[in-house]
Amino acid sequence: MSKMLWQPSEDRISQSNMNRFIRFVNDRYGLNLSNYTELYQWSVTSISDFWACMWDFAEIKFSKPYDQVLDHTDKMPGNKWFKGASLNFAENLLRYKDDRVALIFKGESNPTVRITYAELYDEVARVAASLKEMGVQTGDRVVGFMPNIPQSIIAMLAATSLGATWSSCSPDFGIKGVMDRFGQIVPKVLFTADGYWFKGKAMDSLARISEIIKQLPSVEKMVVVPYTQDHPDISGVDKAVLFDDFKSSESGLPIEFEQLPADHPLYIMYSSGTTGLPKCMVQSSMGILINHMKELLLHTDLKREDVIFYFTTCGWMMWNWLTSALSVGASIVLFDGNPFHPDPGVLWQMAEDEKITVFGTSAGYISALRNTGLRPKDKYDLSDLRAVLSTGSPLSEEGFEYVYDDIKPDLQLSSISGGTDLNGCFALGNPTAPVYIGELQCRGLGMKVEAFDDKGQSVIGQQGELVCTAPFPSMPIYFWDDPDGKKYNNAYFDVYPNTWRHGDYIEINERGSVKIYGRSDTTLNPGGVRIGTAEIYRQVEQMDEIQDSVVIGQNWKNDVRVILFVMMAEGVALTGELKQKIKNLIRSNASPRHVPAKIIAVPDIPYTLNMKKVELAVKKMVENKPVLNKDALKNPEALDFYAGIEELQRD
Repeated sequence: MSKMLWQPSEDRISQSNMNRFIRFVNDRYGLNLSNYTELYQWSVTSISDFWACMWDFAEIKFSKPYDQVLDHTDKMPGNKWFKGASLNFAENLLRYKDDRVALIFKGESNPTVRITYAELYDEVARVAASLKEMGVQTGDRVVGFMPNIPQSIIAMLAATSLGATWSSCSPDFGIKGVMDRFGQIVPKVLFTADGYWFKGKAMDSLARISEIIKQLPSVEKMVVVPYTQDHPDISGVDKAVLFDDFKSSESGLPIEFEQLPADHPLYIMYSSGTTGLPKCMVQSSMGILINHMKELLLHTDLKREDVIFYFTTCGWMMWNWLTSALSVGASIVLFDGNPFHPDPGVLWQMAEDEKITVFGTSAGYISALRNTGLRPKDKYDLSDLRAVLSTGSPLSEEGFEYVYDDIKPDLQLSSISGGTDLNGCFALGNPTAPVYIGELQCRGLGMKVEAFDDKGQSVIGQQGELVCTAPFPSMPIYFWDDPDGKKYNNAYFDVYPNTWRHGDYIEINERGSVKIYGRSDTTLNPGGVRIGTAEIYRQVEQMDEIQDSVVIGQNWKNDVRVILFVMMAEGVALTGELKQKIKNLIRSNASPRHVPAKIIAVPDIPYTLNMKKVELAVKKMVENKPVLNKDALKNPEALDFYAGIEELQRD
């Protein structure tokens, strides 16, 4: 039985949006649902009714109601959601126009900026007017090569208010990484900044953007936000105009929100691109809006008075997710820079200063923070903090305990998991239920998530493939440049027809909680038994001698052997004694099957730009297979070490 770390008070449960939603459903349908388990079962068996309730509960703004929630509940892909409806995504995020703070921006080397909902509306109106004047219309692509600053959100809202489709990359992408993405979708306007800050240093973007613009002839105008300089020189950059010169000089303009079908293309998101050209996933305005509002209102219990932060870049789906909090009227905190500069407490000082109530980050950040020895609860006033969200990779049990022991004992820790593909979560938090160590609290409402064994049978209490056996509205509507849908079908539906196979290895227990064991395409199979890499990382991460690690399965003599690469802590050598200590720890706390056949010290661990370990790319290097797109990596040079390691050529 897993250890319980937190339980919500009766008062907290009764005041939650989730509890209010249960009453809403019961009143509408004459039901007697009394808890989350019963609500979840209803939501995945009465899918159309659930999403209809969500539409009304979230108070979706529309000009024309839908005729039908869903045309086929037993067909994937190709479902039509909310047929007949007309609405605008940006209008739903700009429903408030008052003096409450909408955006709080904190950069490494910049004073804090606050923008009210009234000011945000006005800024969006001015940018939208200029975009419209230059001919941007429904269906055009507008892109951002931007740091996580307010102008990124303003540009997105302005573009989508006109019916344009938005896509963004963070400014740490290289030229090829940007071209692999934007080059496919032929954008009309590009928003950028002159640079960004990292560890106190101004990083220039104009040199790269000058090269990018030469390779993007479709771009008619490039709008540059002064960020690292007050007056950047853009005279040598083709088609460039400064942000303040671009936007309309008129104030008090109304926004003419283009009214569009529910399945109108809103965002283009990208796969990581580590195995080839990134897939361009096109997502619908209504699908993203209603799913984000479900996750924010119900699973995060977000309310108007909340202050929500997520440590993210504009190249990660959590930026899109965070931005949707405007639809609830909460205050959003944006941060740009290194979360450990000038010290490991920088984000927690910000949490104290801004009275952050919901703090979102990655499992990698929590692990790195734990390794610094910082105890935020001892140094910062976190009395307003009621929830910590973690995603990006499975959070270890030690990470769970660190949050409760060293950050704050009375908060909801929501380990959440989903994907860029759906711009949301399959498993996430439940403010009305306890938190158990190492577990994601629940499957998302309306998401019929199951674990399939090797025979394609749904299992409880066993590890299996994460699948979703019923449609959900935030599924991509199509992939870019995929006219016959073949790329789309191969990505999710080629293994189990009519069932979304996500590519994660999970276990669902009797309570409905979920454990994530890593990506199923990197699941290890020693002796034909499937094991998840997360179970090995969990043991290794608790060792002070090891800074980071990556695990792969190497094909060896008609079997698979487990290989553990470790990046040592400063001043520590990988001795035979230490190797044995690692093996003993893994054997006693995981199983003998998890024990690596080889443990090899490496100088660095490769990550994607979204800070996910690239186990598959490491495996390819070890097996002398090509890694096609190293530009998708944060530190591509780290991969070079893994090619031709002599020790891996022998027993």
